[in-house]
Amino acid sequence: MLIKRILLLSFLLLGVAEAYAKGPETRQVKYLSGTDNKNTVAWDFMVTGGRQSGKWTTIQVPSHWEQQGFGSYNYGRDYVTYGKNFRFADEKGMYKHKFKVPKNWKGKDVYIVFEGSMTDTEVKINGKSAGPIHQGAFYKFRYNIKDKVGYGKDNLLEVTVSKMSADPSVNNAERLADYWIFGGIFRPVYLEAYPTEHVAYTAIDAKADGAFSMNVHLVNPQAGHEVVAEVVDAAGKVVGTGRASVSRDTLVNIKTKVNSPLQWTAETPNLYTVRTFIKSGRKNLYQTQEKFGFRTIEIRQGDGIYLNGTKIKMKGVNRHVWWPETGRSVSRDIDLMDVKLMKEMNMNAVRCSHYPPDKSFLQICDSLGLYVLDELAGWQKAYSTKAGAPLVKEMVIRDANHPSIIFWSNGNEGGHNKELVDDYAKYDHSNRPVIHAHHRPGNAFNGIDCNHYEDYYSTKNLLEGPNIYMPTEFLHAQDDGGGGTSLADFWELHWNSKLGAGGFLWDLADEGIVRTDLNNIIDVNKVNAPDGLVGPHREKEGSFFAIKEIYSPVHIKMDKLPAAFEGTIPVENRYHFTNLNQCTFQWELADYRKPGDTFAGAVTRKKGTGAGPSIAPTAKGNLKLNLPADWKEYDVLMLSAYDPHKELLYTWTWNVKTPDKLLSGLVLLTKEQAQAASKADSASQKKSALADWKVEVTETDSTILLKGGEIGIKLSKKNGNLTEVINTTAKNLTFGDGPVMVSGKAKVATVKHYKDGDGHVVEVNYTGDLKYARWKMHGNGWVSLDYEYSLNGDYPFTGISFTYPENFIIGAKWLGKGPYRVWKNRPQGMEHGVWENFYNDTHTGSAPWQYPEFKGYFSDITWMEFNTVEGKFIVASPQEGLFVRRFDFYGLSGVKPHPELPIGNVSFLDNIPPLGTKLALNISANTRNLGPAGEMNKVSGPIKRTLYFYFGLPKTDGNSQQFDRPVVNELF
Repeated sequence: MLIKRILLLSFLLLGVAEAYAKGPETRQVKYLSGTDNKNTVAWDFMVTGGRQSGKWTTIQVPSHWEQQGFGSYNYGRDYVTYGKNFRFADEKGMYKHKFKVPKNWKGKDVYIVFEGSMTDTEVKINGKSAGPIHQGAFYKFRYNIKDKVGYGKDNLLEVTVSKMSADPSVNNAERLADYWIFGGIFRPVYLEAYPTEHVAYTAIDAKADGAFSMNVHLVNPQAGHEVVAEVVDAAGKVVGTGRASVSRDTLVNIKTKVNSPLQWTAETPNLYTVRTFIKSGRKNLYQTQEKFGFRTIEIRQGDGIYLNGTKIKMKGVNRHVWWPETGRSVSRDIDLMDVKLMKEMNMNAVRCSHYPPDKSFLQICDSLGLYVLDELAGWQKAYSTKAGAPLVKEMVIRDANHPSIIFWSNGNEGGHNKELVDDYAKYDHSNRPVIHAHHRPGNAFNGIDCNHYEDYYSTKNLLEGPNIYMPTEFLHAQDDGGGGTSLADFWELHWNSKLGAGGFLWDLADEGIVRTDLNNIIDVNKVNAPDGLVGPHREKEGSFFAIKEIYSPVHIKMDKLPAAFEGTIPVENRYHFTNLNQCTFQWELADYRKPGDTFAGAVTRKKGTGAGPSIAPTAKGNLKLNLPADWKEYDVLMLSAYDPHKELLYTWTWNVKTPDKLLSGLVLLTKEQAQAASKADSASQKKSALADWKVEVTETDSTILLKGGEIGIKLSKKNGNLTEVINTTAKNLTFGDGPVMVSGKAKVATVKHYKDGDGHVVEVNYTGDLKYARWKMHGNGWVSLDYEYSLNGDYPFTGISFTYPENFIIGAKWLGKGPYRVWKNRPQGMEHGVWENFYNDTHTGSAPWQYPEFKGYFSDITWMEFNTVEGKFIVASPQEGLFVRRFDFYGLSGVKPHPELPIGNVSFLDNIPPLGTKLALNISANTRNLGPAGEMNKVSGPIKRTLYFYFGLPKTDGNSQQFDRPVVNELF
């Protein structure tokens, strides 16, 4: 008998041990669809209208059915394009899918979950309604189907998705909008299983001082049980514990305190995990966990936005959930790519326009560090209270514990239902501020004015108060306009103003969709959707790099090296929480490659690396570089700054040598230099190079022909223009029709010619604004052009132009800023270097999205080599500040492309125009309203410049490259 009792007790103890060994139950998941746009599952499908309608076939889920070859395309503003009586495609998608529920799920709560479905979604399980039709496309919803499924056998899921909602307010909020609208189940669908007693969701309030409070929402709570929360740091150490007893109430609150927590900011995205248990005595019945961060958000009205007691300013951008092949059905990889792009631009914030994003995007913002505005849909009209209230709940319950979210945005530009404002705090235990992203002044909410698209001067007025000013859209980036254009002026306003909170550029990526009905072209709906800083596949535009420099938290204003420079660089720390001694700096001294070299770029000779100086956030100081004694012998000084995570913030470059020194050995060689350069050439080439260095002059009634070496130029006596270029060893070059002034007037007064040193001069004197142009043919074939003009007033551009057939161009190589083009109000982001690119006809924001654009204004040019089907020619200038215009382009499309271009198509300019933005009623006038950099060029007095031309392949000094110098590393 005793033995039996011992055996029974042992059996019972073993059962208890096994129960404990199994651990607590957790949420179990079974996907019915694929997990993202790359990993999909085929379901049965039929669409009621458009392509392939009226027949059952299969479709990949998740997806938009338009991208799978079904139905019809609509852009949300089609009611404008085609008139207010236009009717959107009101298609329905009918889905069927068989699935099994594991046998061991019987007795559990089983939910079917939809992460996102456009738009009205009716769900049936085995012919029975799963629950009310869900209305609203971007929100996670679910139904408890435990009493509708069979376990261990086939079940039938039937889903009917209507593109247009039966609720007009849902259509107004989500579909009558300035973006592409689609149909279909575009986010994952899965089953969840829980024990009957479990946690529905938690809502965390974790303050910067370590105070932790969490509302735990329970399903089927059992009196006498206990909820325990463990706060765990990144190393896995439990740093705080709280508990609460369970009654019949479905809500319990747990509090604890963590001493000196690592705070969450965009600069220091420190995350903790809370593990939540339901316990019966010592037994863990159920466990869930969630990541969060300790931080405190405050709006100090009349002052600013504070995080953890520190004022912060937003360097932000708007972001659509988007991929060209799959629309708003994306993946974690795409979400990660976008966050990294924003961080690469030195941004610290993102607005989720105009709907909640995929949950993975928010997880990445948490872990990498971005401040997030999570937005309820409502493009310019709001949800009704009846339709909007459940959607606010769904959004906030899903997203409330993300520390990256610092504001709830209750709709966009008039799409605000103020009756919904109080609903956010019902589900958000931390009670984040609610804002309204609006486009009309006087609509400030919670002490923040978010008014869109104010100009520079109205922004100055708004920054005088009484509200904090944080535009949730500004500098609309259609085509090449907006974005980085005039951003430096706007950012300085916000940075230096007490009430400036920064803002959010419109927007990240061109919303181009691959049209499966149009041979897979990428369609941006003409001017409606090419609004990005990057292309549809994230091709980087010029504004991307300008923003990177402007928003760099290591702020350096030094445009060129001072005359007395000895290695000290003034620096401003524009971090909010990071000392610059946590950053790393590297300097490099390098020599530029030459026109005849196979490759572009520069060769680094010496470099040094070290930690930054101790400069507190928002303070100013100096960075001292320990340069070698011979630093002035090199061409260029480069300085790179890296953040505490070793990510590049920006690289600044400064020419050490002036342009005339950089041209030494490249132009106007002596006979001895040419002889040295020709040593490796064939006898015939050597003979040609060193033949008679005399210049031949041939004059007619209308022209003067100068010939030196293998090059000849013919000039018109009537207008002073270059009319013909001759190369005796290659094809003649169709370059000419200049110089003509791009601003001002000029008329030929006299033409004379005379011998001058090693060459011959044709001097053209003018009446009007152009004073003279002196062409000189040198004996070695180089041509110099000295000219002077004088203007007084405001001008979009100044300088001279020529023409060359654009269809003959192969590519170009140049020493100057690059590799992207610039505008007067967007010079930032380009670095000194030797750059090369092949011809393309890219207009920013349209196919083929091939960047950098070949055509445009290029800055600080010392020399530029054009490669053509007729041969090469090179242009150089020994003076600073030369812009070269390459061919015809526009910055912003519209009724009239903007801005106006100079005459000719190859221009050598001393001033270039600013660029406007899409939302200007008068685009050209709008540039003046964008701030100081948007003003026209104020010109007063004479401007002189020299250009050197060689219409062929010039000989260079063989010793000029000096590429035998060793590379040396030195510390700061």
